[in-house]
Amino acid sequence: MLKPRFMQNLLFAALAAFASGQPALAATELTVYTAVEAEDLARYAETFNQDHPDIKIKWVRDSTGIVTAKLLAEKNNPQADVIWGLAATSLLLLKSEGMLEPYKPKGVEKLDPKFVDKGAVPTWVGMDAWVASVCYNTVEAARHNLSPPKSWRDLTKPMYKGHVIMPNPNSSGTGFLDVSSWLQMFGKDKGGWEFMDALHQNIARYTHSGSKPCKLAASGEIPIGISFAFRGAKSKAQGAPIDIIVPEEGVGWDMEATAIVAGTSKLDAARTLVDWSITRKANEMYNTGYAVVAMPGVAKPVEHFPPNLLEKMIDNDFEWAANNRKAILAEWLRRYDSKSEAQ
Repeated sequence: MLKPRFMQNLLFAALAAFASGQPALAATELTVYTAVEAEDLARYAETFNQDHPDIKIKWVRDSTGIVTAKLLAEKNNPQADVIWGLAATSLLLLKSEGMLEPYKPKGVEKLDPKFVDKGAVPTWVGMDAWVASVCYNTVEAARHNLSPPKSWRDLTKPMYKGHVIMPNPNSSGTGFLDVSSWLQMFGKDKGGWEFMDALHQNIARYTHSGSKPCKLAASGEIPIGISFAFRGAKSKAQGAPIDIIVPEEGVGWDMEATAIVAGTSKLDAARTLVDWSITRKANEMYNTGYAVVAMPGVAKPVEHFPPNLLEKMIDNDFEWAANNRKAILAEWLRRYDSKSEAQ
């Protein structure tokens, strides 16, 4: 039998631990699927844990297409609790499959409405947007006697044969926004595929990363990388001899977004993460990697970001892109996969 003084000491110790803020229980661990750049994940978790140290994030990270395929494969046995940083077109597909938990995050009314799912109760909320562009290495281009392209169609000219790299849309969200935007701009049934047939003749290879083509252009491995604008601005700020070209026909774009996976056993913690993901603090964090973020008034000017880029963003039909994703990817694979790099 415990002596009264010993019991009293236990009570004092427990009260002291409570007063000092020491957690009485182990942290809740959330499995979070993401396509956010690997170099940013530690910063995301650290910033979130400044406000919520009681929730631990276990990242599962890969490119957009692979994360989307993994989630679909796990539909009947979900392994993720939250998706934090995946293309909105992917989340629209998951929504159509009934795989997302409807939830209206606290403060969602502060976001730009185009970054919020249109359902009565949203199933996803946007974080930031990334926009297509062409990274053009001026030194390598001069060495090959190339002139800078002004349009997407210019990239089909014979002079660019073997000098262009772009992402594979089956694995890269940037690749998919390129392909889906070209189909919308040039014709969904015929014109878009004819453009890509011609472009394919000039492609050196297709990468499995959306940022890689610009990184390769920045390093001088290839003169032209079809990628996204912020990656180009970042490389140029680091001293790479590249220009960021915005094709005159317009550019595709997509949003990174967040959602709760239906069926999670950790719903309260998942809602806490989603609530935090749309705060001003979170949007300021996104702005270090993206020029366009969901909360108006947060984004700061980005050095070397093309001034006309936002006006060149097409009126993207996300619903159409999501609903036709499977057919688009299958057709692309049939036509062009022979030039994809090994995974």
